[in-house]
Amino acid sequence: MTKVKIVYASMTGNDEDMADILAEDFEDTGFEVDISEISQTEVEDFAAVDLCLVVSYTYSDGLEGNIPDEGLDFYHDLEDIDLTGKIFGVCGSGDTFYPDFCVAVDHFAQQLAQTGAVQGAPSLKVELAPSQDDIQKLDAFAQQLIDRIQG
Repeated sequence: MTKVKIVYASMTGNDEDMADILAEDFEDTGFEVDISEISQTEVEDFAAVDLCLVVSYTYSDGLEGNIPDEGLDFYHDLEDIDLTGKIFGVCGSGDTFYPDFCVAVDHFAQQLAQTGAVQGAPSLKVELAPSQDDIQKLDAFAQQLIDRIQG
């Protein structure tokens, strides 16, 4: 059975909602899904699964490229793990009011790529809470990852 780990950082609930939508998509396909908040997760959890997902908001005043404070340890710990052979995806919410719209998504994607994991779908950025259109984009994002892993 394909195993999926979804790690999320959510201040307003938007990214947790996105993680839940993705989890349902993967469960509907028959995948085993584990979902957890980023500050309660170890990067080693990614080593035990086939598909690794990060869902993170971008914090406008955050340190180190707008990674949420609660995600900094996880982000840095990714530097020390080998995820060769794993498939990953990254998505998150942001606010176009800020000049660095959803840059945490880009930073996590770069960090995951450096682990040897392969990006299974283009990163997805959502403005604030997921709209009906965004939910369709999340479903398509999940389907791309499903297709990639079932290859």
